[in-house]
Amino acid sequence: MFKIKKFPNAFTILLGLIAFFALLTHILSAGQYERVFNEALGRDVPIPGSYHQIEASPQGVLDTLMAPISGFYDPATNIVGAMDVSLFVLMVGGFLGIITKTGAIDAGITRIMIRLKGREIMMIPILMTLFALGGTSYGMAEETLAFYGLLIPIFIAAGFDALVAVAVIFVGSGIGTLGSTINPFGNVIASNAGGVDFLDGFGLRLGILVIALIIGCVYVIRYAKMIQKDPSRSLIADINKANADHFLANRNDSDLDVALTLKQKIVLALFAATFVIMIYGVSTLGWWMAEMSTLFIVMGIICGIVGRLSEDDLINSFVAGAADLIGVALIVGVARGIVVVMEAGNITDTILFYAEGLVAGKSSVLFINAVYWIEMLLAFVVSSTSGLAVMSMPILAPLADFANTGRELVVTAFVCGIGTVLFVTPTYGVLMGGLAIGRVPYITWLKFIGPLVAFFVVLNTIMLSLGASVLG
Repeated sequence: MFKIKKFPNAFTILLGLIAFFALLTHILSAGQYERVFNEALGRDVPIPGSYHQIEASPQGVLDTLMAPISGFYDPATNIVGAMDVSLFVLMVGGFLGIITKTGAIDAGITRIMIRLKGREIMMIPILMTLFALGGTSYGMAEETLAFYGLLIPIFIAAGFDALVAVAVIFVGSGIGTLGSTINPFGNVIASNAGGVDFLDGFGLRLGILVIALIIGCVYVIRYAKMIQKDPSRSLIADINKANADHFLANRNDSDLDVALTLKQKIVLALFAATFVIMIYGVSTLGWWMAEMSTLFIVMGIICGIVGRLSEDDLINSFVAGAADLIGVALIVGVARGIVVVMEAGNITDTILFYAEGLVAGKSSVLFINAVYWIEMLLAFVVSSTSGLAVMSMPILAPLADFANTGRELVVTAFVCGIGTVLFVTPTYGVLMGGLAIGRVPYITWLKFIGPLVAFFVVLNTIMLSLGASVLG
């Protein structure tokens, strides 16, 4: 099997970057841009050509060690940094924990399986669409690992191979990440770090989502029909027999014949309504992190009550769900520590000054595609969506002001960049975990997914270029 060397943990990478940028405060000249209020953007923006050097503020050992804490809030002023975003992440995790405990999502998937018996090929577009909706709405990723054990036996029994099941789950949710629309861990955090409303750029990202999903479904269906007709053409034909013995050994179809109860139907409706309310609150009522966090707490409690969870089950599932995302919540604050060090050392504008030279005179189309490729390269190292958002957006988003491009387009480039790379990067635990559960070799996965990823690169390049030409 293809061996992959272990990559550093995301926290290790981010802490290393804090130390690196602290060192840069001793090397780079401190400087600032003159800024002017932009009515269209509703904030101060740097004036190109106004950069000037100021007194240096090199960051010492204590400053560097405190940077991860200062990423959450400024100890000197008590001004909130990433604390509100981290709390929001925990509330979303608690909400998802309650939804999972009610069994509504698992039951819904199971009912779809039963209704499509004899028309198994239709499982592919339906399930991929559902997983994509999960990815684009609430960043469904780690949660998909629970579905491999449920769906792989069903797909193998229907005449497909384990690779089809893995593709349905991972490609479906991955396309949701690629075309994130209201994903709290993708474009919401990235937009917050970039200083724009997360609904800005919604239309372009929705277009990417729809096109990518259609092509993704066609791609997986084509492969599934091919091996259903001729099993010898399976990319894992040499282990299909062993996989069938492994996954179908203890399968009992009667266990799947369970009805979707009324309470589960209501929970699913409330689950969808939560995100509708969130969009309305942000776009119309001026909501932000505190209000959205409150929404997820309240809706989680309501879903738990409707799902007939006991007091202990409701609270414990909320706490467990929040605990599952504690790493994400912490990484948001730690990543912001990079920005803290740069701003305290007055080198943020210096780096912008150097970058301004790179984009000066460049068209918005060239600029936005450069951002896309930068994000793809960074995503190979930092596979955490939220971590990369907080790390890269404060640097890359302001560059849009120099390139006459909307910052929301930079957010879209970020989402597309990390969404593309997560299909192939071995640093992504969800990918490697899913392949391990499905018993699909990593090198085989690369052979299968390669052409589709190439299409996504072309699609994103075209859509970002159109966005820069029409909206930039």
